[in-house]
Amino acid sequence: MSATSVLSESVLRPVRGHHAFEGCVEQLATAIRLGVYPYGSTLPPERDLAELLGVSRATLREAIAALRAAGLVTTTRGRGGGTVVRHRPKKPSSRGARALVPRSEHLRDTLVFRRVVEPGACHIAASRELTTEQRALLQTAHDEVAAATDPGQHRQADSRFHLAIASVTQSPLTMRAVASVQADLHDMLVAIPVLDVNIAHSNAQHHAIVEAILAGDAGRARRVMESHCDDTAALLRGLLA
Repeated sequence: MSATSVLSESVLRPVRGHHAFEGCVEQLATAIRLGVYPYGSTLPPERDLAELLGVSRATLREAIAALRAAGLVTTTRGRGGGTVVRHRPKKPSSRGARALVPRSEHLRDTLVFRRVVEPGACHIAASRELTTEQRALLQTAHDEVAAATDPGQHRQADSRFHLAIASVTQSPLTMRAVASVQADLHDMLVAIPVLDVNIAHSNAQHHAIVEAILAGDAGRARRVMESHCDDTAALLRGLLA
């Protein structure tokens, strides 16, 4: 299974209730913004997406039409066609901070919730007997975020790194919780300026996290992720205040 397929299962889940169309649009747009489907990539076949989201193909097509209208994707019909992502990762800046004010209470709570969920995910991941494919997924996700030089691409690679950790827990509830946290975190992090010193520090923590998980050191994996969450929360509380 490809890395994109694994991460798709971390972010996309069956839509419940009577708002299937809205749920599809929200989940697919979130997956695109977080870089699960990066710029220039092709979305999975309609049949596969409809199955992941638990909706009819007709409902899925309506959702994709909404994504097209929003400029997130384009679709080509016929042999060799498909739906291609046209959303370019947004470069972080302070200009979007004001738009977060109505959500400030929820976003502050997200930082608390993240402090519980993501260290726990790291502990679980390090406690498991990982397959060769899972180990490769984690290493690749780490390498991509470490190598990213464009701020927008780095932001998406960062999200994929955290989603990759959640995916190897093989806990659907944990994966959904981390995906929800990362969606809110993404909105906050693109609303503050990029600081090279913070990226370097974050990348060093990412390295320590992967090292601990691959070594099966659950306690250290949890502790490093706790520090990572605390540092990011302090940065966001300071710059978004």
